[in-house]
Amino acid sequence: IQFFVGGNWKMNGDKESLGELIMTLNTASLNDETEVVCGAPAIYLDYVRSKLDQRIGVAAQNCYKVPKGAFTGEISPAMIKDCGVDWVILGHSERRHVFGESDELIGQKVAHCLENDLGVIACIGEKLEEREAGTTEDVVFEQTKVIADNVKDWTCVVIAYEPVWAIGTGKTATPDQAQEVHEKLRGWLRANVSDAVADSVRIIYGGSVTGGNCKELAAQPDIDGFLVGGASLKPEFVDIINARA
Repeated sequence: IQFFVGGNWKMNGDKESLGELIMTLNTASLNDETEVVCGAPAIYLDYVRSKLDQRIGVAAQNCYKVPKGAFTGEISPAMIKDCGVDWVILGHSERRHVFGESDELIGQKVAHCLENDLGVIACIGEKLEEREAGTTEDVVFEQTKVIADNVKDWTCVVIAYEPVWAIGTGKTATPDQAQEVHEKLRGWLRANVSDAVADSVRIIYGGSVTGGNCKELAAQPDIDGFLVGGASLKPEFVDIINARA
């Protein structure tokens, strides 16, 4: 399985600071065997794709579920692809919990993106109260089911497990905690989709990944990469990309 590292820049950066980050990435020595994708703010997708080395992919951070129409403020997969961008992040916990996106809507977005050949980084994960109540498995299986119900071809899908309590909090799931959920997710795919998909789909971890903890996380058998938030805006993103080098 090819290691996959995504950077989610969220609502950060301007042309000057992103230009500097792009220079750093373009000149860095990156592990050839790792697929790298940077999630840029929508308004900078065209700028980032034009400046960033072609060996690094670009992702939108969200999109809508139809090609065009009267949906003020939204962007479509067709527009994303027209900017030369091949990926989108869907279902991020901030979309779910800050903006109230439902499982159903996220599923519809997944289906529409894949029908239009846009790769999907599909995010799932439990909140702190759900983990403390012991319902982590129920929550992530339910979220995964809605995604899986909308996927015909898994080659363009990456699943990102991001425990909500670890995003931007400085709390990271321990390598054992992350591995446990990743292993259960792979088991769910094996039971509910197919052996082939379970063996090939990348399940990546997100939640306060840093240069300091990435190597230990990357060594876990069912962690196939990372979705990196804050650290993806810093030079240490290069160390995370090379976690398996």
